[in-house]
Amino acid sequence: MAPVGVLTVSDRASRGEYEDKGGPGIVAALSDILGSPWRPVACVVPDERDQIEAALIDLAERQGCSLILSTGGTGPALRDVTPEATEAVCDRILPGFGELMRTASLREVPTAILSRQLAGTRGRTLIINLPGKPSAIRTCLDAVFAAVPYCVDLIGGDYFETNPQHCKAFRPKA
Repeated sequence: MAPVGVLTVSDRASRGEYEDKGGPGIVAALSDILGSPWRPVACVVPDERDQIEAALIDLAERQGCSLILSTGGTGPALRDVTPEATEAVCDRILPGFGELMRTASLREVPTAILSRQLAGTRGRTLIINLPGKPSAIRTCLDAVFAAVPYCVDLIGGDYFETNPQHCKAFRPKA
């Protein structure tokens, strides 16, 4: 079973003051999207750049996750530093992921333009920043996931297979 990092970035959730809905939102979406065996490796950290960086490195290097999905900390608020932490630990940034996620989200809410989601690679790991709201997480994953298994394969990560039903739902129209 391939481990998948699920990182929730939230001051309140890390202190137990708020129920983490983002992490479970990622797990629910992946349970529908992925067709190959996988298991979540979940953690919650506050909006502190050094702790986000440490968690991403731990998930990639110690936990062996070829895919890490983070949720939260991607807006314009002063405490939102997930993109900066992600960029600091990545070897390469893949701007197309963020562009497509924002485009898909803008079809649903005009405030999606405030999002600073991004994606990049660290060695054999693909890291994708997602919003904190479960419905927005699903919108973004649906938009980009067709490229995820191929990207992970190209960087030498674990094998991921998309659920055939998910692929049919998102085929480009002729």
